Amino acid sequence: MLHSWDAAAVRAAEQPLLAAGVPLMGRAAFALATHVARVLRDARGRVGGSRVALLVGSGNNGGDTLHAGALLARRGVQVTAVLTAARTHAGGLEALRAAHGRVVTALDDAAAEALAGDLARADVVLDGLLGIGGRGGVRGPGARLVAQLAALDAGARPLVVAVDVPSGVGVDDGTRTGDVLDADLTVTFGACKPALLLPPAAAAAGRVEVVDLGLHLTGRPAVVRLAAADVAGLWPVPGRDAHKYVRGVLGVVAGSARYPGAAVLQVSGAIGAGVGMVRYQGAAGPQVLAAHPEVVVGEGRVQAWVLGSGVAPDDDEQRARARDALEHALAHGEPAVVDAGALDLLPDRVPPHVVLTPHAGELAALLRDRGADVTRADVEAAPWAHARRAHELTGATVLLKGGTTVVVGPHGASYAQADGPPWLATAGAGDVLGGVLGALLAGRASQAAAEPTLPAALAAAAALVHGRAAHHANPGGPVSAGGVAAALPGAVAGLLPA
Repeated sequence: MLHSWDAAAVRAAEQPLLAAGVPLMGRAAFALATHVARVLRDARGRVGGSRVALLVGSGNNGGDTLHAGALLARRGVQVTAVLTAARTHAGGLEALRAAHGRVVTALDDAAAEALAGDLARADVVLDGLLGIGGRGGVRGPGARLVAQLAALDAGARPLVVAVDVPSGVGVDDGTRTGDVLDADLTVTFGACKPALLLPPAAAAAGRVEVVDLGLHLTGRPAVVRLAAADVAGLWPVPGRDAHKYVRGVLGVVAGSARYPGAAVLQVSGAIGAGVGMVRYQGAAGPQVLAAHPEVVVGEGRVQAWVLGSGVAPDDDEQRARARDALEHALAHGEPAVVDAGALDLLPDRVPPHVVLTPHAGELAALLRDRGADVTRADVEAAPWAHARRAHELTGATVLLKGGTTVVVGPHGASYAQADGPPWLATAGAGDVLGGVLGALLAGRASQAAAEPTLPAALAAAAALVHGRAAHHANPGGPVSAGGVAAALPGAVAGLLPA
């Protein structure tokens, strides 16, 4: 499990160590130089004789970068520091000059333009323009340098190492402002930052390495990412005496005459994830039974629900079923996954064991229905902020689907999962995910209703397994939603103790 902490929490944790004289900058610079040396060795086969360019802003982030450059210069690296601010960390600048590093200034666009060739010829560029105190994106000549590097062809661009965070990202909210230099590696100090997990900023981070500085961080982290080892403690694994009702019965109201595949895929996801039993209600019963004869069609005992996938807006009969099921779930304290065609059936407030699973467009529509002036583009630019807003307005746990799936629950519970390949962006994949999450809620129905933050953790676990199943379905290549569902049993088994 990877925890991230916002800038204020990290600064507060640094203060006791700084007051005690702990050389945090020295530790950070040493770790940064070590990681850069490893990158050079992997890329060039050697460290000495390589070329490293430092993009240096003001403040401590620039100091970390300069001190790391000094350490690399002492190992025979040709280091050039490009200063983009009138104020530069004095100690770092002195250390680099003492190590015979080259220092140039780019305090205007013309000077920045003249350095384009130097940057392009570097083996590695360190992005030390803005640290966790940076706000509003990269400006001035630094922005010009970033634009020059971003314009290079992929094969001609040097490797980029971000210092603590890629410059221009919203450290605490995962947004991107202006030009951002996408990194191949981010070396972050003391703790992971939310921007390194949250979309869209996380795409700029590349591989993330967290340097332990001995910080004592308390309270709830800002954003969490589950790892494979975390799933075993969340997955409902049957005991020796289990039966189908103990394992969880999931009610599915999905699909329609127009979209029967949504029902088949949702049921497939639930069965592949290990639910005890599925009861299906809707017009796609023949198709569901043809694919899964073990499904029971009709009403009966249910412990959790999945509602709305493939329910057409003009399908009054299926919408009525979804509405009745949601009302029943709310009246009896049963967990429910609410998706697509059922999102507009929500009452004003619901408990957190109701989990909404919209994509960006559906979340924007949900927020507009509650008075917010929001577009899909707004949601895509700041997914976490809008998912939190939806949670605040509805009370529900919110799983916002995307390349990185964001989950928000009560008491500050937030997750960001990036476990699937880009191939998972395919029709029907969200239906499978809904079935997986429904199986988890059904298997842990009583706990999910009693523990307000558990549904968020289960939603994150469902996203993780869904992504891993996509990798299993066809490693490195295209996948279909049906293929992902078929790969679920193996993906789950691979995460549980033997």
